[in-house]
Amino acid sequence: MNDGWSGLFLGVIAAATLVMAVVQVGAMIAALRLTRQAQQAIQSVHQEVRPLLARAQSIAEEASRTVALATAQAQKVDRLITDLSQRVDETSIVLQEAIITPAREGLAIVAAVKAALTALRGMRELGTRNGRHAEEEDPLFIG
Repeated sequence: MNDGWSGLFLGVIAAATLVMAVVQVGAMIAALRLTRQAQQAIQSVHQEVRPLLARAQSIAEEASRTVALATAQAQKVDRLITDLSQRVDETSIVLQEAIITPAREGLAIVAAVKAALTALRGMRELGTRNGRHAEEEDPLFIG
């Protein structure tokens, strides 16, 4: 009887081992399928991302070119404004030397002539007044 039970237990152990081996083989097959699916998904994503990466790189290159052009244009505008400012300064200096300074001198000459004429008139009026004043003031003088 002992042999019957031990044969039965040995059969149960063998069956359990067989079931475990089948389950392990099934798990390995499932793992292989999952691995293949994961690889296919990765390849699919990689194929979809590759054009996006190429497009992003071309956009970055275009942006870099645009920034370089904008920088060059900004430098040109800066030079243009600097040159324009210098030319305006030079023109104002030339205008001042050519027009304003002679005009001031001319105004000074006109003012001098005017002052001389005013002085001459004043001397003439003073001469005529002195003659009249002496005659007119004498009778009024109370002394």
